[in-house]
Amino acid sequence: MIKLGILDFDTSHTVEFTKRLNQVEGTPKEQLVEGAQIVIGCPGESKLSADRIEGFVVQMKKFGVPLVEKPGDMIGKVDGMLIEAVDGTVHYERAKPFLEAGIPCFIDKPFTCSVADAKKIYELSAKHKAPVFSSSSLRYAPEVVDFVADTKPGKLVGCAVYGPAPLSPIPERNAGLYHYGIHPVEVLYTLMGPGCKRVSNVSEKGVDVVTGHWKDGRVASLRGIRDGQSGYGFTAFSEKGIKTLPVGTSVIYRELLKKIVEFFKTGKPPVDPAITLEIMAFIEAANKSGANHGAGETVQQ
Repeated sequence: MIKLGILDFDTSHTVEFTKRLNQVEGTPKEQLVEGAQIVIGCPGESKLSADRIEGFVVQMKKFGVPLVEKPGDMIGKVDGMLIEAVDGTVHYERAKPFLEAGIPCFIDKPFTCSVADAKKIYELSAKHKAPVFSSSSLRYAPEVVDFVADTKPGKLVGCAVYGPAPLSPIPERNAGLYHYGIHPVEVLYTLMGPGCKRVSNVSEKGVDVVTGHWKDGRVASLRGIRDGQSGYGFTAFSEKGIKTLPVGTSVIYRELLKKIVEFFKTGKPPVDPAITLEIMAFIEAANKSGANHGAGETVQQ
Protein backbone atom coordinates (compact mmCIF):
# COMPACT_ATOMS: atom_id res chain seq x y z
CA MET A 1 0.00 0.00 0.00
CA ILE A 2 1.37 3.40 -1.02
CA LYS A 3 1.55 5.81 1.92
CA LEU A 4 0.58 9.38 1.06
CA GLY A 5 0.74 12.65 2.92
CA ILE A 6 -1.63 15.52 2.21
CA LEU A 7 -0.81 19.20 2.64
CA ASP A 8 -3.11 22.23 2.97
CA PHE A 9 -6.74 21.83 3.95
CA ASP A 10 -8.26 24.87 2.22
CA THR A 11 -9.98 22.81 -0.47
CA SER A 12 -12.67 20.15 -0.43
CA HIS A 13 -10.29 17.89 -2.38
CA THR A 14 -8.53 17.13 0.90
CA VAL A 15 -11.65 15.48 2.30
CA GLU A 16 -12.98 14.05 -0.96
CA PHE A 17 -9.70 12.37 -1.89
CA THR A 18 -9.28 10.93 1.60
CA LYS A 19 -12.82 9.49 1.59
CA ARG A 20 -12.10 7.58 -1.60
CA LEU A 21 -8.54 6.43 -0.92
CA ASN A 22 -9.05 5.51 2.73
CA GLN A 23 -12.31 3.69 2.08
CA VAL A 24 -14.07 5.90 4.63
CA GLU A 25 -17.31 4.38 5.88
CA GLY A 26 -20.34 5.85 4.15
CA THR A 27 -18.50 6.59 0.90
CA PRO A 28 -20.35 4.93 -2.00
CA LYS A 29 -18.59 1.73 -3.00
CA GLU A 30 -18.42 2.75 -6.65
CA GLN A 31 -16.39 5.83 -5.68
CA LEU A 32 -13.63 3.98 -3.81
CA VAL A 33 -10.07 3.73 -5.15
CA GLU A 34 -7.54 1.14 -4.01
CA GLY A 35 -3.75 1.11 -3.91
CA ALA A 36 -2.89 4.11 -1.73
CA GLN A 37 -3.94 5.66 1.57
CA ILE A 38 -3.62 9.04 3.23
CA VAL A 39 -1.55 8.20 6.31
CA ILE A 40 -0.73 11.72 7.54
CA GLY A 41 -1.80 15.30 6.89
CA CYS A 42 -0.89 18.90 7.62
CA PRO A 43 -3.65 21.54 7.63
CA GLY A 44 -1.17 24.19 6.56
CA GLU A 45 -2.22 27.76 5.91
CA SER A 46 -4.03 29.74 3.26
CA LYS A 47 -4.12 33.33 2.06
CA LEU A 48 -7.05 32.56 -0.23
CA SER A 49 -9.48 30.31 1.68
CA ALA A 50 -8.30 30.21 5.29
CA ASP A 51 -11.88 30.00 6.59
CA ARG A 52 -12.26 26.51 5.13
CA ILE A 53 -9.38 24.88 7.01
CA GLU A 54 -11.00 24.42 10.42
CA GLY A 55 -14.00 22.51 9.10
CA PHE A 56 -11.85 20.19 7.01
CA VAL A 57 -9.54 19.56 9.99
CA VAL A 58 -12.56 18.32 11.94
CA GLN A 59 -13.51 15.95 9.14
CA MET A 60 -9.97 14.62 8.66
CA LYS A 61 -9.74 13.88 12.38
CA LYS A 62 -13.02 11.95 12.14
CA PHE A 63 -11.44 9.91 9.36
CA GLY A 64 -8.62 9.00 11.75
CA VAL A 65 -5.83 10.69 9.79
CA PRO A 66 -2.93 11.76 12.06
CA LEU A 67 -2.16 15.46 11.69
CA VAL A 68 1.08 17.42 12.14
CA GLU A 69 1.68 21.15 12.48
CA LYS A 70 4.64 21.50 10.11
CA PRO A 71 4.78 20.18 6.52
CA GLY A 72 8.33 18.93 7.04
CA ASP A 73 7.13 16.60 9.78
CA MET A 74 5.67 14.36 7.05
CA ILE A 75 9.05 13.74 5.39
CA GLY A 76 10.25 10.20 6.08
CA LYS A 77 6.73 8.98 6.75
CA VAL A 78 5.33 8.93 3.21
CA ASP A 79 5.97 7.52 -0.24
CA GLY A 80 4.38 10.49 -1.97
CA MET A 81 2.66 13.81 -1.38
CA LEU A 82 -0.57 15.45 -2.42
CA ILE A 83 -0.05 19.23 -2.52
CA GLU A 84 -3.61 20.52 -2.24
CA ALA A 85 -3.40 24.29 -1.65
CA VAL A 86 -6.21 25.93 -3.60
CA ASP A 87 -3.79 28.82 -4.25
CA GLY A 88 -1.51 27.92 -7.15
CA THR A 89 0.85 30.80 -6.41
CA VAL A 90 2.21 28.89 -3.38
CA HIS A 91 2.64 25.48 -5.01
CA TYR A 92 6.33 25.89 -5.73
CA GLU A 93 7.20 26.75 -2.13
CA ARG A 94 4.87 24.07 -0.77
CA ALA A 95 6.26 21.30 -2.98
CA LYS A 96 9.91 22.38 -2.73
CA PRO A 97 10.93 20.61 0.54
CA PHE A 98 9.35 17.34 -0.57
CA LEU A 99 10.93 17.40 -4.02
CA GLU A 100 14.29 18.19 -2.44
CA ALA A 101 13.80 15.11 -0.27
CA GLY A 102 13.17 13.02 -3.39
CA ILE A 103 9.45 12.56 -2.68
CA PRO A 104 7.18 12.45 -5.77
CA CYS A 105 4.31 14.94 -5.69
CA PHE A 106 0.84 15.28 -7.14
CA ILE A 107 0.24 19.03 -7.30
CA ASP A 108 -3.43 19.90 -7.57
CA LYS A 109 -4.85 22.46 -9.97
CA PRO A 110 -3.77 25.01 -10.84
CA PHE A 111 -0.27 23.51 -11.11
CA THR A 112 1.17 27.02 -10.80
CA CYS A 113 0.07 30.51 -11.73
CA SER A 114 3.03 31.30 -13.98
CA VAL A 115 5.31 29.64 -16.48
CA ALA A 116 8.28 30.70 -14.34
CA ASP A 117 7.03 28.77 -11.28
CA ALA A 118 6.17 25.75 -13.41
CA LYS A 119 9.71 25.64 -14.77
CA LYS A 120 11.17 25.91 -11.26
CA ILE A 121 9.10 22.94 -10.09
CA TYR A 122 10.19 20.82 -13.04
CA GLU A 123 13.82 21.79 -12.52
CA LEU A 124 13.61 20.64 -8.90
CA SER A 125 11.84 17.47 -9.99
CA ALA A 126 14.60 16.62 -12.47
CA LYS A 127 17.43 17.53 -10.11
CA HIS A 128 16.17 15.34 -7.27
CA LYS A 129 14.60 12.61 -9.44
CA ALA A 130 11.22 13.22 -7.81
CA PRO A 131 8.42 12.96 -10.42
CA VAL A 132 5.61 15.51 -10.51
CA PHE A 133 2.06 15.15 -11.82
CA SER A 134 -0.70 17.75 -12.08
CA SER A 135 -4.13 17.59 -13.66
CA SER A 136 -7.69 18.79 -13.41
CA SER A 137 -10.13 15.99 -12.66
CA LEU A 138 -12.14 17.10 -15.73
CA ARG A 139 -9.44 15.64 -17.97
CA TYR A 140 -10.65 12.19 -16.89
CA ALA A 141 -14.39 12.73 -17.21
CA PRO A 142 -15.73 9.64 -19.04
CA GLU A 143 -17.30 11.71 -21.82
CA VAL A 144 -13.94 13.32 -22.59
CA VAL A 145 -11.95 10.08 -22.34
CA ASP A 146 -14.44 8.17 -24.52
CA PHE A 147 -14.49 10.84 -27.20
CA VAL A 148 -10.69 10.97 -27.44
CA ALA A 149 -10.55 7.16 -27.71
CA ASP A 150 -13.18 7.02 -30.49
CA THR A 151 -11.50 6.87 -33.90
CA LYS A 152 -14.71 6.85 -35.94
CA PRO A 153 -15.12 10.67 -36.27
CA GLY A 154 -11.61 10.95 -37.70
CA LYS A 155 -9.16 13.74 -36.97
CA LEU A 156 -10.34 16.55 -34.70
CA VAL A 157 -10.04 19.80 -36.63
CA GLY A 158 -11.28 22.08 -33.87
CA CYS A 159 -13.57 22.37 -30.85
CA ALA A 160 -15.51 24.76 -28.66
CA VAL A 161 -15.20 23.98 -24.95
CA TYR A 162 -17.18 25.63 -22.16
CA GLY A 163 -17.07 25.55 -18.38
CA PRO A 164 -17.32 27.66 -15.21
CA ALA A 165 -14.56 30.24 -14.74
CA PRO A 166 -15.33 32.28 -11.60
CA LEU A 167 -12.57 34.66 -10.62
CA SER A 168 -10.45 34.48 -7.50
CA PRO A 169 -11.59 36.78 -4.68
CA ILE A 170 -7.94 37.91 -4.43
CA PRO A 171 -6.93 38.81 -8.01
CA GLU A 172 -3.19 38.39 -7.47
CA ARG A 173 -3.76 34.77 -6.38
CA ASN A 174 -4.99 32.39 -9.08
CA ALA A 175 -5.36 35.27 -11.51
CA GLY A 176 -7.92 35.04 -14.28
CA LEU A 177 -8.37 31.59 -15.79
CA TYR A 178 -5.89 30.01 -13.38
CA HIS A 179 -8.51 30.01 -10.62
CA TYR A 180 -11.30 27.85 -12.01
CA GLY A 181 -10.92 28.23 -15.75
CA ILE A 182 -8.14 25.65 -15.46
CA HIS A 183 -10.85 22.95 -15.70
CA PRO A 184 -12.21 23.82 -19.17
CA VAL A 185 -8.67 24.61 -20.35
CA GLU A 186 -7.62 21.06 -19.42
CA VAL A 187 -10.60 19.68 -21.34
CA LEU A 188 -9.53 21.81 -24.31
CA TYR A 189 -6.01 20.38 -24.20
CA THR A 190 -7.22 16.82 -23.69
CA LEU A 191 -9.16 17.16 -26.94
CA MET A 192 -6.75 19.25 -29.01
CA GLY A 193 -3.39 18.16 -27.66
CA PRO A 194 -0.39 20.54 -27.40
CA GLY A 195 0.83 22.93 -30.07
CA CYS A 196 -1.07 26.15 -29.43
CA LYS A 197 1.03 29.09 -30.58
CA ARG A 198 -1.24 32.12 -30.25
CA VAL A 199 -4.31 33.14 -28.26
CA SER A 200 -6.71 36.04 -28.03
CA ASN A 201 -9.17 36.55 -25.19
CA VAL A 202 -12.25 38.74 -25.15
CA SER A 203 -12.76 39.20 -21.42
CA GLU A 204 -15.84 40.75 -19.86
CA LYS A 205 -17.29 40.72 -16.34
CA GLY A 206 -19.37 37.63 -17.04
CA VAL A 207 -17.20 35.70 -19.47
CA ASP A 208 -13.84 34.96 -21.05
CA VAL A 209 -13.92 33.84 -24.68
CA VAL A 210 -10.52 32.55 -25.72
CA THR A 211 -9.52 31.58 -29.24
CA GLY A 212 -6.43 29.41 -29.65
CA HIS A 213 -4.47 28.94 -32.89
CA TRP A 214 -2.52 25.67 -33.16
CA LYS A 215 0.68 25.36 -35.19
CA ASP A 216 -0.96 22.83 -37.55
CA GLY A 217 -3.64 25.35 -38.53
CA ARG A 218 -6.41 24.09 -36.24
CA VAL A 219 -8.43 26.61 -34.22
CA ALA A 220 -10.31 26.02 -30.95
CA SER A 221 -12.25 28.18 -28.53
CA LEU A 222 -13.01 28.22 -24.83
CA ARG A 223 -15.90 29.96 -23.08
CA GLY A 224 -15.19 30.56 -19.40
CA ILE A 225 -18.59 31.21 -17.85
CA ARG A 226 -19.25 33.63 -15.00
CA ASP A 227 -22.77 34.78 -15.84
CA GLY A 228 -25.86 32.73 -16.69
CA GLN A 229 -26.31 28.96 -16.67
CA SER A 230 -23.05 27.11 -16.24
CA GLY A 231 -21.79 23.58 -16.75
CA TYR A 232 -19.10 21.65 -18.62
CA GLY A 233 -19.21 20.47 -22.21
CA PHE A 234 -17.84 20.77 -25.72
CA THR A 235 -18.63 20.70 -29.39
CA ALA A 236 -16.08 18.76 -31.43
CA PHE A 237 -15.57 19.43 -35.13
CA SER A 238 -14.04 16.35 -36.72
CA GLU A 239 -13.28 15.20 -40.26
CA LYS A 240 -16.37 13.00 -40.37
CA GLY A 241 -18.83 14.75 -38.11
CA ILE A 242 -19.78 17.28 -35.46
CA LYS A 243 -20.60 16.17 -31.93
CA THR A 244 -21.82 18.13 -28.92
CA LEU A 245 -21.49 16.56 -25.47
CA PRO A 246 -22.19 17.75 -21.92
CA VAL A 247 -19.52 16.62 -19.45
CA GLY A 248 -20.60 15.22 -16.09
CA THR A 249 -18.72 15.45 -12.80
CA SER A 250 -20.11 12.52 -10.79
CA VAL A 251 -17.04 10.25 -11.04
CA ILE A 252 -14.22 12.64 -11.92
CA TYR A 253 -12.52 12.48 -8.49
CA ARG A 254 -12.49 8.69 -8.67
CA GLU A 255 -11.03 8.72 -12.16
CA LEU A 256 -8.35 11.27 -11.25
CA LEU A 257 -7.40 9.29 -8.15
CA LYS A 258 -6.91 6.17 -10.26
CA LYS A 259 -4.36 8.12 -12.28
CA ILE A 260 -2.74 9.50 -9.12
CA VAL A 261 -2.29 6.00 -7.69
CA GLU A 262 -0.89 4.81 -11.02
CA PHE A 263 1.54 7.75 -10.97
CA PHE A 264 2.87 6.92 -7.51
CA LYS A 265 3.22 3.24 -8.49
CA THR A 266 5.11 3.83 -11.73
CA GLY A 267 6.80 7.19 -11.16
CA LYS A 268 5.57 8.26 -14.59
CA PRO A 269 3.17 11.23 -14.79
CA PRO A 270 0.05 10.39 -16.87
CA VAL A 271 0.22 13.89 -18.39
CA ASP A 272 3.50 14.81 -20.04
CA PRO A 273 5.14 17.70 -18.14
CA ALA A 274 5.58 19.52 -21.46
CA ILE A 275 1.79 19.59 -21.86
CA THR A 276 1.24 20.87 -18.32
CA LEU A 277 3.84 23.58 -18.96
CA GLU A 278 2.07 24.60 -22.18
CA ILE A 279 -1.26 24.77 -20.35
CA MET A 280 0.30 27.22 -17.87
CA ALA A 281 1.63 29.24 -20.81
CA PHE A 282 -1.77 29.16 -22.55
CA ILE A 283 -3.50 30.61 -19.47
CA GLU A 284 -0.74 33.16 -18.93
CA ALA A 285 -1.13 34.37 -22.51
CA ALA A 286 -4.96 34.34 -22.31
CA ASN A 287 -4.88 36.42 -19.13
CA LYS A 288 -2.55 38.95 -20.79
CA SER A 289 -4.78 39.15 -23.83
CA GLY A 290 -7.90 39.61 -21.72
CA ALA A 291 -6.27 42.50 -19.88
CA ASN A 292 -5.27 44.06 -23.19
CA HIS A 293 -8.69 44.20 -24.93
CA GLY A 294 -8.27 40.90 -26.76
CA ALA A 295 -4.91 41.59 -28.36
CA GLY A 296 -3.19 38.47 -29.67
CA GLU A 297 -0.56 36.92 -27.39
CA THR A 298 2.07 34.30 -28.13
CA VAL A 299 1.99 31.15 -25.99
CA GLN A 300 5.53 31.35 -24.60
CA GLN A 301 7.03 28.47 -22.63
